Amino acid sequence: MNQISQENIQVGEIANGLPLTIPVYRLTGNGKGPKVYIQANMHGAEVQGNAVIYQLLEQLKQQTLACEITLVPYANPIGCNQKSGEFTLGRFDPITGTNWNRMYHNHTELVDEFVAQHSESSLDEIRDAFRTLLVEQTQALLDAPAYNINTGKRIALNLQRLAHEADIVLDLHTGPISAKHLYCPEYARLSASYFDIPHVLLIPNVFGGALDEASFCPWWSLSEAFKQQGRDIPVLVEAFTVELGSQEKIDLAEAKNDANSILSYLTYKEMLVNSTYKPKEIARYACMLKDYFAFYAPIGGMVEYVAPLGAHIKAGDTIAHILRMERYLSEQPLQAISLDMDAIAILHFASASVNQGTELYQFFTNYFEL
Repeated sequence: MNQISQENIQVGEIANGLPLTIPVYRLTGNGKGPKVYIQANMHGAEVQGNAVIYQLLEQLKQQTLACEITLVPYANPIGCNQKSGEFTLGRFDPITGTNWNRMYHNHTELVDEFVAQHSESSLDEIRDAFRTLLVEQTQALLDAPAYNINTGKRIALNLQRLAHEADIVLDLHTGPISAKHLYCPEYARLSASYFDIPHVLLIPNVFGGALDEASFCPWWSLSEAFKQQGRDIPVLVEAFTVELGSQEKIDLAEAKNDANSILSYLTYKEMLVNSTYKPKEIARYACMLKDYFAFYAPIGGMVEYVAPLGAHIKAGDTIAHILRMERYLSEQPLQAISLDMDAIAILHFASASVNQGTELYQFFTNYFEL
């Protein structure tokens, strides 16, 4: 049985001077394989990833590992405690209003100088040196005068430092009310077929502030820079945001399925020795990020969400009913809302009470089978 080690690392301090800490679990393999980093619960209400990490630990104890795996539940100790009545908030820093998952640092500015210094280095030397550089530069940001870094940035940099040590990064999230879907960089689309996730959002190799982008963008830029020098260096890191369904709940049985999905991918990447995990034979549909369509409420009211999540919607289909009881005597109080294009419903707003302009649904459009 594999030994699991735990340390609690400090990611900040709260107002009474006590430390903010997160648990970090590690399993060490035979030293031959790459490193894996998995975190969950960066957004406060998105708790299913913690159950998935539990199920992963339960199964990884019995596996022979060719890799070192680091798992971080409760990645944001402030976010998961941001409560308002019975609801968890925790999507935005309450002080700055910034999305907790948009505070990571873009290290792509390191690429040009690195390539100039390592134009003749071997692939292994490039991998090791660039990883070391990313970790050291992230640590340097943390070592700057404390007054330079706000709370969210300090949490993000501590997590990013751990992620930069890995060859594979999985950031576990959920939507408001959501079908499972995977944010996958375009260069890694083949890997999407090894997750048991039917909906794949292909994102460009551009930094937008999230952990997956902070992890893979420097490596993709490194590959492109070497290509301009006439060398074919593969993108040496894969990183994904894994959307596990809906927020504010955990489902341990489904978490085991999600863990099996991740273990199938890790088997494909040769992280597990003699593993029998394999992807399910399911239809997988992909959509480019530019075709991921947000549908905003055309009017305010009380919403019945009609379009089932994961369903293929035809143009003209009703996706929602909006009830406006204050108009009962003056006009039609119940209005059907339709979509004017074919689409797949991926997620919808968590509440039935919406203002005009609320993001009601998100849809895959111009989708195709992967």
